[in-house]
Amino acid sequence: MAQVEVNNVTVSQGFRMMFSLITPNESSFATLEEVPTYVDQATPYFVGLMLVELVLGWLKADHPNIKINDFITSLLAGMMSRLPQLIVRSLELSAYIYVWSNFHLLELPWDSAWTWWLAFFGVDMGYYWFHRFAHELNFLWAAHQVHHSSEYYNLSTALRQSVTQQFASWVFYLPLALVVPPSIFAVHIQFNLLYQFWIHTELVKDLGPLEWILNTPSHHRVHHGRNRYCIDKNYAGILIIWDRMFGTFTPESDKVIYGLTHPINTFDIWSVEFLYYPYLWQRFWEADGISNKLSVIFKGPGWTPGKPRLGDIADIPEITGEEKPYAPEWSPVLQAYVFLHFLLLLGVYDNLLTEQAILSEMAVILMTVYVLLSLTSLGFIMDQRADSAGWEMLRCFLLMALYRFGYIRTLDVLAFVTEAFVLISAVYWTIQCVNQQTNKVKKQN
Repeated sequence: MAQVEVNNVTVSQGFRMMFSLITPNESSFATLEEVPTYVDQATPYFVGLMLVELVLGWLKADHPNIKINDFITSLLAGMMSRLPQLIVRSLELSAYIYVWSNFHLLELPWDSAWTWWLAFFGVDMGYYWFHRFAHELNFLWAAHQVHHSSEYYNLSTALRQSVTQQFASWVFYLPLALVVPPSIFAVHIQFNLLYQFWIHTELVKDLGPLEWILNTPSHHRVHHGRNRYCIDKNYAGILIIWDRMFGTFTPESDKVIYGLTHPINTFDIWSVEFLYYPYLWQRFWEADGISNKLSVIFKGPGWTPGKPRLGDIADIPEITGEEKPYAPEWSPVLQAYVFLHFLLLLGVYDNLLTEQAILSEMAVILMTVYVLLSLTSLGFIMDQRADSAGWEMLRCFLLMALYRFGYIRTLDVLAFVTEAFVLISAVYWTIQCVNQQTNKVKKQN
């Protein structure tokens, strides 16, 4: 029976690539142009697995608690993290190609299984050390803390990525560029990322003997915990052997409480992505002397003068088991509204990234403005900020204009319903803005 294909990847390969189960024969390529965009083609599998997790969670008595505001915030962070692709090629790949083109010492054959496996282990160990440094160097933690900011642990958490982290991770893979062709590296940097998606779940408890070799949901739950025993542990990408070898492994024991040791308590995507940087800057300027200033940057996020390089574990707030995630109350109607507008945003976002090359310059600019405005406004609504009405009114009118002038399209059968929904949304938020201004004037008088 012929297999159904999604671009360059068959459905069979699509499921297997999520678990790094693609063979060398299937994924060895002579040139970069031949390498499938595995990550871009993984969207249906991300969505499918999240739906499976949601259904299985509902069927279980102790089902994972998934909140729509946290869920959407994670996806918004993932969307923001990919926006630099509109301007520049992946820095990891660009830097790798540069080093390979100018400094490689040996050209291993691209079609050799030995080359493929060397790249598999090399990329995975490179990720281990990048991930470890991202926790142990404060200026790298400023980017990586985004991924740890959710107080829930489900598959959507895997997509909560930093927009700035990609500007540092590339350094750790450069040694491979001395011997491994870029086409093989491009395969494994994608497989390593995709594997880490499915381990962000509470549904899978224990995988028996595989726990000794692979990074599993159990091991990675520990990594996302803010319990004292979880701090700075289990950095693995695919193989947990690196943590066992380098002394950073610990098994799951007490119930894991997820998130940052000091929760940020916001769904505003700009705060999620960038809030740590002004905090780091403030600490830098308040530190006494050049030595302490440099330590703020290059030591761990928990470091303070007189403490060890990574800080004192006793300074980590003790877990009581009574911790409650940040979850402000909001109406089911507003939740449905945000979810529906998120789906509309997702369509525009996917169109922008996949068809950028054939879109007009004006279309790319306006669609990018709409995406950024949506990332902002939806976060404000979920945080229930007083100024969210004005932002949302502006966003809805922009979306209406994009539909009216043909910059974005929807299925003909849904066109009328979609545009009517956006129009009603714009009218509602306009009324909210008018009411707010009226009340403000009344108070002033």
